[in-house]
Amino acid sequence: MNADRPHYRTRISDSARWQDFAFRPGDIIICTPPKCGTTWMQMICALLIFQDPDLDRPLSQLSPWLDMLIHTRAEVFARLEAQPHRRFIKTHTPLDGLPLREEVTYICVGRDPRDVAMSMLGHRENMDYETLKAAVERVVRLDGLDAFLLPEPPPLAETLEERFWQWMDNDIPFTRSGSSLRFTLHHFEEALRARDQANVVVMHYSHLQADTEGEMRRLADRLGIVVPEKSWPRLVEAALFESMRARAANLAPDARLNFWKEPEQFFHSGGGRWRAFFDDLAQRRYEAHVSVLTSPEVAVWAHSGWWEPER
Repeated sequence: MNADRPHYRTRISDSARWQDFAFRPGDIIICTPPKCGTTWMQMICALLIFQDPDLDRPLSQLSPWLDMLIHTRAEVFARLEAQPHRRFIKTHTPLDGLPLREEVTYICVGRDPRDVAMSMLGHRENMDYETLKAAVERVVRLDGLDAFLLPEPPPLAETLEERFWQWMDNDIPFTRSGSSLRFTLHHFEEALRARDQANVVVMHYSHLQADTEGEMRRLADRLGIVVPEKSWPRLVEAALFESMRARAANLAPDARLNFWKEPEQFFHSGGGRWRAFFDDLAQRRYEAHVSVLTSPEVAVWAHSGWWEPER
């Protein structure tokens, strides 16, 4: 890896893959922390690029996660090289771990970290870990890696509330954790630091929920994509949560590889469920965590999508 660029490496992903990737002008990199609307943004990009909700292949084939170790490096690169359309590629690597190209657009999406935590807990419960592990072990062997020499993650706590705080308290370095409060806030910081660059688009989950069509139009404008006015209602409808859940077999990440016990549950909303155990003491505990890990400006944006830099 470039000495100036952090190396993000977990048991299932390796940002070193980006080092030799051949970009094309117009490539789109969907750069989000886990459970911040990644698949949603992939679908929105697919709808804007193809302007047809009926995709000819599963979404994860159209928009592969480049640094995930479920396909070999050669397999992923070959799939992307063969794509004749404008490419839109998934990653959970923060901007500081990616090669930055002027001719490439980077889309960063944020979300309330408490919702991220709850969504991740559901994600883990729905995952068939042994199937995923077997896929990764194959790639580790073929690509000559040693990802599974990394430490096993700690076992999940018994109750949902305890698991929530386990995610919040996770102090593994953000280059190794994959998903934690520390990693998520760092990801947001890198996105906001670059938000004024012409090729960086920063969006927020709450804004996408409140005005899906408006945010899709804003993104189309930033990507230089012209959508006929008559096409918008059909495209927006296809981007809605229930529409995507109804097509989970084609839209859930790598659903055909049987990583999910129930693909429909991948689109289970975790929004607000933390309120069931969030009293004043919990709120103070959470705010203390956030204040140690990031600035007040980033914290405000993380929870609302509004950016008010200190003057």
